[in-house]
Amino acid sequence: MRNFFKTTGKLLLILIAVLLVAGVAFAQLSPQLGGTPKQDYTASGHYKDGKFYNPIATSVMTGSTLKMVQHMLFDKTPDKKPPGPLPMQFLDSLTITQKSPDLVRVTWFGHSASLVEIAGQNILLDPMLSIKMGPISGVAPTRYNPRVPIAAERLPAIDAVLISHDHYDHLDYQTVLKIKEKTKHFYVPLGAGAHLRRWGVPAAKITEVTWGDSVRLPGGLTLVSTPTRHFSGRGLTNRNSTFWTSWVLKTPTKRLFYSGDGGYGPHFQQIGAQYGPFDLALMECGQYDAQWAEIHMRPEQSVQAALDLRARVMQPVHWAAFT
Repeated sequence: MRNFFKTTGKLLLILIAVLLVAGVAFAQLSPQLGGTPKQDYTASGHYKDGKFYNPIATSVMTGSTLKMVQHMLFDKTPDKKPPGPLPMQFLDSLTITQKSPDLVRVTWFGHSASLVEIAGQNILLDPMLSIKMGPISGVAPTRYNPRVPIAAERLPAIDAVLISHDHYDHLDYQTVLKIKEKTKHFYVPLGAGAHLRRWGVPAAKITEVTWGDSVRLPGGLTLVSTPTRHFSGRGLTNRNSTFWTSWVLKTPTKRLFYSGDGGYGPHFQQIGAQYGPFDLALMECGQYDAQWAEIHMRPEQSVQAALDLRARVMQPVHWAAFT
């Protein structure tokens, strides 16, 4: 019996070692995890000791990790997922695009992905158009619906892709592979360009931005990187190695805001005062939890944020796809 336990113990240790080696190898080799930023971003004013940070103290989880794991495993809250597929309108590039500079149109693809047609430009926000979210298919969260409203391959030519941060539900490896040829340019927060370069996007097609940076596009469209209160990371060891942002899209006659992900804070009033009022605000409004009180907003906070922004219309996003 003693030998049995010794042998079993050795086998368990070997198994653990194999799993650790496999995990390290996966982290090094899996392209989905993205790249590693090499630049020092101290000059941005939000970077120290290799990590980005929020101006306001922000906890990723307000409780303990153990409490969060227990909540995820044993939470019995009803109606966390819809009982069946959600109603959806399936689209094709020919049915959603028009290039008239006089009409602004937003097509929401579920979760946070949207196509904004403005000033004759096709602007794609946080394109996550895969069925599963994350690098390990067997355990990755799966969409409520087995299809997306439009396949990435069927999207029209894209003038600009705007990324808010590098989490898997906003920056999707498979989607980027499918759209990188039809996309003129990618605009991403500081550091996130490393992911795109690893995935084969030419450096000349990538612009990294920090809060306050603005980019002028044809048709009188200006993109502005604005604050948000969140965090980043695609692996176990690279949290906050890239930055996060919200976005303002403005023309001489129209103004839109996209929140990306983030908790409530005074930055909404500041953005509203500087760039508002907005004709439309796309506001994160889902996948909230008491443990995420400082990095996501509850619905009532999303509404208050839209009021702070002086938005005439609010469209809730970051919902209807994953739990």
